Parts: sequence; C-alpha cells; structure tokens
Amino acid sequence: MKIDIGIDKKARKDIVKGLSRLLADTYTLYLKTHNFHWNVTGPHFNDLHAMFMGQYTEMWNAVDLVAERIRALGEFAPGSYREFTQLSSIKESEFVPKWQQMIEQLIDGHETLVRTCREILPPAQKAGDEGSVTLITDRMGVHEKTAWMLRALKE
Repeated sequence: MKIDIGIDKKARKDIVKGLSRLLADTYTLYLKTHNFHWNVTGPHFNDLHAMFMGQYTEMWNAVDLVAERIRALGEFAPGSYREFTQLSSIKESEFVPKWQQMIEQLIDGHETLVRTCREILPPAQKAGDEGSVTLITDRMGVHEKTAWMLRALKE
C-alpha cells in the first residue's frame, strides 16, 4: 500500500539510509558493551559490570525504536551481522581488553554514535520528519551523556 505521510519517497529513502547506519552502530556498540559486561575484570569489576549492563540494556531497547522508525518510513530494517558490519562505523574488539581499554573503546563508540547522529540529522530536518529528528536527537543526547560519564572514569 502507498505511504502518504507527507514525506516523499526519495526523502524517506535518504532518511532510512541514515537510520540504518544508526541502527548498525547502535547494535554493534550494544554487542561490544555486552561483551565487556561479561568479561570485565579488575578492581572496579562490580561497578563496571553493573554500569555496562545499564548501558547495553538501554541500547537494546533503542535498536527496536530505530528499526521500527525505519519500518514506519516504509523500508525494511537491516538485521544481519553482515549488514551491520557493512553499515557500522564502530570498530569491533578483536580481543578482551583490560578494563581501562574497555572504557576507552566505549568512549570512542559513543562518540562515534554522536557523530553518526549529527551526520544523519540534516536529511530528516530538511524533510520535516519530526519523528526521525526526535529519535536522532534523543539518541545523540543519550550517547553524549554516556561518553561524558565514561570519560569521568578516566579523570
């Protein structure tokens, strides 16, 4: 059935292209954070284990919101590791790092997600797609705050 939500098909496709990147980055950082939750060791184990759980749980809920926004715009959401690997700007961890490097990698991941949000926001703004604009700016705020909190652990 034809979609008639006041955003033309080309604009919807451009927005979905960006949202697909956001989905892939979020899922990849979710998986990395969950991995670090399982494998963190050291003197801050309890605090980091709990903090990582809060972070990956928040991102787990966010991937659904992003994927559903893509569907609301009339496209299929990417959903395979292959697609996520092709779309994501987040680097996977090749080994289990020490807790300090986990923090550094997560800071980098959250800052990367902020940059992704900033890059994909203009097409949604230009199309007047307030649903996507709100989702993207909300996600940007979450990742900016999380990066700040992680950076505070290094001071």
